[in-house]
Amino acid sequence: MGASPLVVAVAPVALTVVTLSLILAFVRVVRGPSLPDRVMALDMIGLMSVSVIVLVAVISNQPVLLDAAIALALVSFLGTLAFARFVERRNRRSDD
Repeated sequence: MGASPLVVAVAPVALTVVTLSLILAFVRVVRGPSLPDRVMALDMIGLMSVSVIVLVAVISNQPVLLDAAIALALVSFLGTLAFARFVERRNRRSDD
């Protein structure tokens, strides 16, 4: 059972848009004016990477890739929590 023809037709366009967004988020990581901007950009990169994997799974009709997308989403979420905790501790030390 595959995806509908409309989804298969729109997925390459969505893949292109997500890839362009991924490039822009990478630029924000490199040139971000502050650490929270860079952390948010890294979180966006993780989310867009999950989106790319899901779109490739839809295009290639490989549902096994969805497991990889779920694992990456979990790791990305845990990384975001770790970065947020680091930023919070850093701000707490600078206030003292």
